[in-house]
Amino acid sequence: KKMKSSNRDTVRVFGGWPLLIACIVIVAALVVIGFVGENNIRRILIRMFLYCAMAVVWNLMSGYTGMTSLGQQAFVGIAGYSMAVMTSTYLASYWVGLLVGGAIGAVLALVLAVILFRMRGMYFAIATWVIAEALKTFFLSWKFVNQGGGMSVMGRPTDRTIIYMVALLICVAAIVTVYLLLNSKLGLGLTAMRDDPDAASSVGVNIFKSKLICFVVAGIFTALAGGWYFLNNVSIYPNSGFGNSWTVAVVFIVIIGGIGTMAGPIVGSVVYIMLSEILADYPGWSNIILGFIAILVILFLPDGIIGTLQKKLKFEILSQKRFSQE
Repeated sequence: KKMKSSNRDTVRVFGGWPLLIACIVIVAALVVIGFVGENNIRRILIRMFLYCAMAVVWNLMSGYTGMTSLGQQAFVGIAGYSMAVMTSTYLASYWVGLLVGGAIGAVLALVLAVILFRMRGMYFAIATWVIAEALKTFFLSWKFVNQGGGMSVMGRPTDRTIIYMVALLICVAAIVTVYLLLNSKLGLGLTAMRDDPDAASSVGVNIFKSKLICFVVAGIFTALAGGWYFLNNVSIYPNSGFGNSWTVAVVFIVIIGGIGTMAGPIVGSVVYIMLSEILADYPGWSNIILGFIAILVILFLPDGIIGTLQKKLKFEILSQKRFSQE
């Protein structure tokens, strides 16, 4: 009993009412910035929110279930073109474009699951990348979407506050959804499934169902973030919608912040966006510098910023682990 008590005391979990109050204060401050902040600050935060949403759900797949996808740009591109087609071709509201993009993201995830869930490890990762590249090639030759000429997103809201608030909502919804999943019955078997799927299956974990839920959730939120990004960006091209840079950015964010941690992608998105803003004047060097930073983190902070702090200081933020109360 003494040993159990000692083990519990070595890891402090920042949660409960203090965590809830801190989150409410942060979100409230971000809402206020949406109304009174300068345009440039809001522009940066919009990018941060959308990248954070994509990183959080990618971390759910790779960090907790072992499904490392290199093709998340497929959902970004599909949602971006859905937004463009619905608003410019069919003259629908951007709200309709956002919902259609999210729905198509869910359907695409369901369809891909049938193919991809037969694979593991690097085969799964490569297959996701190949599918994304195939979609890019298809859109480059599809006349309905102007082939490589791109499309414009029409009916963009004149009030930039709306774009800001929806981006914040998508980010918060992604974080809350992942947190609730990890603290549900499903979350109990995710780490076991990542480490040894066969062993997890032998003790009653439904591997297919768990993977499917995580994959569909990731597809929906990646699509919502991608569609809203291109609404803010006004236009989309096959190379911008289905470009590898989306997955590269998300992987960088999660590695920097700490893979397999809830707070890691949040911190990583802040670091990534700030670095990209600082390096914006050096387009030829920005990717090289970011890559060099990623290598340094992998070598000296393999658990990322949050993962390293949690190990050193023995605490966890937004923990999904459950501690014995005996």
